[in-house]
Amino acid sequence: MILTTTNFIEGKKVSQYLGIVAGEAIIGANLFKDVFATITDVVGGRSSSYEKVLVEAKDNALQELEMRAKNMGADAVIAVDLDYETIGSSGSMLMVSANGTAVKLTDA
Repeated sequence: MILTTTNFIEGKKVSQYLGIVAGEAIIGANLFKDVFATITDVVGGRSSSYEKVLVEAKDNALQELEMRAKNMGADAVIAVDLDYETIGSSGSMLMVSANGTAVKLTDA
């Protein structure tokens, strides 16, 4: 399965548009990550604990997108867009949504 942010795939032709497909992931950040991120904010630098959460959420959203596209009979998902949001009463949850167009391909 090909996932791409572009509207076409070199060497391939879209033979059928199957529709919009989406995948979502919501991951909570725990208290320890919040404490260490606050320290990092004060002294400067990157927060590797939050970066790991971001990567995990992105990967989960893309895996769900791919699974749903396969269930539609797609060969690829084009024009993939990733969106990141914080949700929850204190913004302690991270939501990543991946959206794109599921397509069938043929050789160009």
